[in-house]
Amino acid sequence: MTSAMPSPLKVLFLTRYPEQGASSRYRVFQYVPHLEEMDISCTVQSFMDEEMYRLSLSSGGTLRKIGLTLRATIRRLSALSRFREYDVIYMQRELLPFGPPLIERFLKRMGVPLVYDYDDALFIKKPSRYNPIATFFRSPNKVRELFRLVDCTISGNDWLRDSAIEEGGHAVTVEVAEDAERFVAATGKFAGKTGPVTIGWLGSPSTVKYMAEIETELRDVAARYPDVRWEMMGSGEFAMDGVAWQTEDWSIPAERNALARYDIGLMPLPKQEWSRGKSGGKARTYMAAAVVPVVAKIGYNEELIRHGETGFLCDTAEDWTHNLEALIKDAKLRRTIATAAQNDVKSRFAPRKKAEEIAAILRKLAGSA
Repeated sequence: MTSAMPSPLKVLFLTRYPEQGASSRYRVFQYVPHLEEMDISCTVQSFMDEEMYRLSLSSGGTLRKIGLTLRATIRRLSALSRFREYDVIYMQRELLPFGPPLIERFLKRMGVPLVYDYDDALFIKKPSRYNPIATFFRSPNKVRELFRLVDCTISGNDWLRDSAIEEGGHAVTVEVAEDAERFVAATGKFAGKTGPVTIGWLGSPSTVKYMAEIETELRDVAARYPDVRWEMMGSGEFAMDGVAWQTEDWSIPAERNALARYDIGLMPLPKQEWSRGKSGGKARTYMAAAVVPVVAKIGYNEELIRHGETGFLCDTAEDWTHNLEALIKDAKLRRTIATAAQNDVKSRFAPRKKAEEIAAILRKLAGSA
């Protein structure tokens, strides 16, 4: 008689955004195929659908936003009504973006193993650029309670992990993965490269405001090197006096094509405590695509990038100007650093490797339930 095969571990992933949202795409969606191969059955339910996500990136439409939020809440509650079907519930951010963690408390009383995943300093309140309602409902205290309530907090960097532990929670770091294989190989990218040096920025309308941190430096560089091409993806409508930015809407295929054109990628951040919560996603994507990252020297960026080897860390205005000028002038330097950066991502941040770390956490939680 043959013994029955053990049933796969069943995990309900509850994300904030659909796959178009970078944090959910990187923190959950990219791992699902690998987890499934590891005999972990994954069900993903996103709070926002695509329409709600698009609307969240624009101002106005308050009544429509309220209606979509109500609809999203019903979908989320429907998914949670089947909580007994799962071995672990994995929350990418809070279950609901408003109110106290009543559902999380209930699930905890029911003995459901809970994971809270975050890659931003959500315990520091920041206003939403587009949605004053969202700003009103944001609650750093709720996040702090979740640290203590859940069985495990998975953090995007060590500073976030330590912040959760300081609040009395159990937390581990799982750095964000990046699939370098989805981009053209560095050697292929540079073969036959012609045309002007392209400096690019990749992000969203909510983060493009950080470009103001280096506006003066970019204007100076643009004036000295008029042949440089400036591209921006995902910013929405954007203009900067003295810099001829070419803007483009974000999509996964368009991102790959844009990064194939970029030589240098920018990631400025303000010198604020909140910036230490950033987990390097933008810089890591540049690196994976063989684009030289030139980034703010703050927080996790200092762990991600080896200055002068896999990118450049900028602390002062002069750093931004000096590093950009050096890269514009020297094609060999760009090629050397971009190749080293891509190889570093391949060895350190492969999605399969990070999925294995997550799988081990899930199995441990399910086994102790």
